Amino acid sequence: MIVTTMATRTTEIDRPLTGAALIKEVCRRIRVARSYWDAHNNRACRAEREKAMALYETLSPLEREKIPQVLRVWLRYRSDKYFGARRTPPKS
Repeated sequence: MIVTTMATRTTEIDRPLTGAALIKEVCRRIRVARSYWDAHNNRACRAEREKAMALYETLSPLEREKIPQVLRVWLRYRSDKYFGARRTPPKS
């Protein structure tokens, strides 16, 4: 009987994102949320937007400026209009 074990190694997912990787991930999540928005998939858009917003909140003011303005505007203003706290929550 042969028993094989897989070596475990730390991957990028296991480490917290910082610097350029964090900025890149925020941009990616905003773009994914926008694509869900364009496809009228509101539930997925809301979930992805919340993840993007959580990561965006961890950025410093200088790092936030590195996010393209189009993405920042969509995340903070336009999507807040439809998914913000002032809106009626979705039905379950």
